[in-house]
Amino acid sequence: MTEKKIETDYLVIGCGASAMAFVDTLLEETDHRIVMVDRHDRPGGHWNDAYPFVRLHQPSAYYGVGSRELGRGVTYPDGPNAGGYDLASKAEILDYYDQVMQQRFLPSGRVTWLPMSEYRRGPLGEHHVRSLLGDSRVEIVVAGKLVDATHVGTEVAATHGPRYSVMSQVQLIPINGLPEVRRRHPCYTVVGAGKTGMDACLWLLANGVEPPRIRWIRPRDPWVLDRAALQPFAENFEYVMRNTIDGFRAIVEATSASNLFELLESYRVLMRFDPDVEPSAFRAAVLSRGELEQLRRIQDVIRLGRVTTIETSRVLLDDGSVDADPDTLYIDCSAAALHQPPPDVKIFEPGVVNLLVTRRVQPVFSAALIGFVESHFDDEDEKNAMCQVVPYPSVPLDWLTMWLPTLTNSAQWALRPEVSRWISGSRLNAIGAAGRGLDPADPRRHQLRDLMRETAIKAAMRIPELLTRFSEREETWARS
Repeated sequence: MTEKKIETDYLVIGCGASAMAFVDTLLEETDHRIVMVDRHDRPGGHWNDAYPFVRLHQPSAYYGVGSRELGRGVTYPDGPNAGGYDLASKAEILDYYDQVMQQRFLPSGRVTWLPMSEYRRGPLGEHHVRSLLGDSRVEIVVAGKLVDATHVGTEVAATHGPRYSVMSQVQLIPINGLPEVRRRHPCYTVVGAGKTGMDACLWLLANGVEPPRIRWIRPRDPWVLDRAALQPFAENFEYVMRNTIDGFRAIVEATSASNLFELLESYRVLMRFDPDVEPSAFRAAVLSRGELEQLRRIQDVIRLGRVTTIETSRVLLDDGSVDADPDTLYIDCSAAALHQPPPDVKIFEPGVVNLLVTRRVQPVFSAALIGFVESHFDDEDEKNAMCQVVPYPSVPLDWLTMWLPTLTNSAQWALRPEVSRWISGSRLNAIGAAGRGLDPADPRRHQLRDLMRETAIKAAMRIPELLTRFSEREETWARS
């Protein structure tokens, strides 16, 4: 066995989107040495395993790392995303991260990258990295901190098989296999109600499958976010700001859990598939209204809980069964996607930085911000005070639970001029992206930001009360 020793200031476990954003900031703000370890052969984390036709949920303009643009700054001329800014494809994203590694990280002379390797901690706390394919092993001597970018793991269908039984004659593929299908099936059944299931349905529709031949098994209908409220550049500034303000207004005005979501829907903050079905899930999936209209064309929707068994001519579910054509092609989209970190994990712990989310649905911004805070502050309690963990959502009321630490963190950032300046200049800041190109003298800039700040304060004061009052309703959603 070949063994060597590397000394470094930071050892980063993972080379996905959050790890790349953190390291990019660390390179910009410090002169530290960094070792990055990942099981993939390329940077990009779960993007390496994702289905080939996947695209970003959000516009490319504020994704990636702070030092390098990803988006092309163009809008779609037609289709379900017409008028929206470009959403990078899997190939574009992987190429982007490869360029960041090869043209920025490695040429800095301060980053050592160990791909196709796994990290192991020894019995005395020592750090070891072992090659997945060879006999080499590296001991990493860490002068600073271990950076754990693996807490929020992402399951995809290609790496995590179905959690239900499948008879041998059944034709089932992960979503990754769709582009390889070469014959017509009388029925296509999509298993899973998350963003992967949505993408599978949209792919089928876009490739000529008529809606009556698509069956969609949706154990829980979800609330989804409107991509129009996430658009960058000056022409979208007012809509984005007012949509955020309206979300806060709904919190302030709500009289019940149902009323809260009625308001959020009426204010165009959240959307659902069927106006007659109350959603019992919220995973922060993002769709355009054009995509939503396409998905509403699918009428064969099964709401009988999760699949337990797929037989040749029948699908068994938690709450019943449905007959099926023996020549059905099943598309598995049931992977659990994002995992919650352990409940007691803080972002800053002795000798460790945990890359978690500090602003709702903005993981790469969060990781970059954590890098800035790590670079400029020493007191661990102070750092955790401005970087409270924002949980990933599951049930509808998590729309509220995500806002509470987000607003608490924002208030802490506003107290520190250096943090505020960094956020204002960050390419990864979604609100900042919406103001790109806006004339600094435009009165809307200050008027809408003042109004957003005012309503955010009112919402932050109301959220604890609403969470207490709505807890019983949240339990009902969780059981469903």
